Amino acid sequence: MSDAAHKTSSDRAMDVVRGYVDHDGGAVREALDSLDTAGSLEVYAILNSLVRSTISIMELTGRPFGLEDLVRQADDVATVAPLHYELAVSEATRAWARGDQSAIRAVSCRDLTGAVHITAVGVVVLGLALWGRTGFLDVLAEFHEAATALTEEWPSGA
Repeated sequence: MSDAAHKTSSDRAMDVVRGYVDHDGGAVREALDSLDTAGSLEVYAILNSLVRSTISIMELTGRPFGLEDLVRQADDVATVAPLHYELAVSEATRAWARGDQSAIRAVSCRDLTGAVHITAVGVVVLGLALWGRTGFLDVLAEFHEAATALTEEWPSGA
């Protein structure tokens, strides 16, 4: 049985984010390989939690960021995504920058795996803007540790 089969959804979410941070397309693909629908939904939920938390921290700290810079960075980060998802990330990021929530939902709802890629790139772009590379990787490690502890404390089906 492969190492990937033993990974939790939290592991996979962190792996896909780190893959994007490192511009490592192989790591991005490997993190999401062989995920079924339930696993993809769990990864998506974890990534959404990270996006919401990061946006909240940005708002609380008043950390300024330019939408143009975030769009440019998203385009750069997404270059390691499979091509059809790279284009979806670009479309969703531009809709987000315009404040067009319905367009974001339209792009994200087309395909669950695409929504995972879009959200992972969003996490990376916001995390890098807020903490820089080293700080962001530290935050990811802390989040993963907390998520793992919660998973161990509250196993599925409990």
